[in-house]
Amino acid sequence: MGRIVSNFFISLDGVVESPDQWHFPYFNDEMGAAVEGGVQNAAAFLMGRKLYEEWSAYWTTTDADQDFAGFINNAAKYVVSNTLEKADWNNTTVISGDVEAELRELKKRIDGDIQMSGSAKTVRWLLANGLLDELNLLVHPIAVGHGERLFEDTPTHPLKLVKSETFQTGVLNLTYVPDAG
Repeated sequence: MGRIVSNFFISLDGVVESPDQWHFPYFNDEMGAAVEGGVQNAAAFLMGRKLYEEWSAYWTTTDADQDFAGFINNAAKYVVSNTLEKADWNNTTVISGDVEAELRELKKRIDGDIQMSGSAKTVRWLLANGLLDELNLLVHPIAVGHGERLFEDTPTHPLKLVKSETFQTGVLNLTYVPDAG
């Protein structure tokens, strides 16, 4: 059975928006290995419409990082959207309508991790609907002060810390699972 696993670069004040503006000074080999480990365990990728549009435009045309471009361009991708009418990116399926039921069925069909990142809104929805199995946070030692936060105006969701690691840059690599009580 598949698991939905979400990954975020996040600041100390909870900002996940525009990590390209604050994340790179903290990127090192340790973080690269953590990110690569998550990607290697991926049986599929789950994303929202916005990330799909950004990634499909970039990864299908870039000359940079050809190893990852080849990998992501051929990987199974699922896009949660009620506005995207068709997906032209190779091996992409749009999930719309009864998204909760479709994701539960997807988890039954996929053997492995369904990696998800980039959309705080989608993660909040997954958590609220009992669909998120693991939350990986790379907590950066910076207060960004502005931007979308991972948890904004959300209900309380108890989480259990199951793994932690501190990188030389001060970044915390934290893994949480929902805590049923």
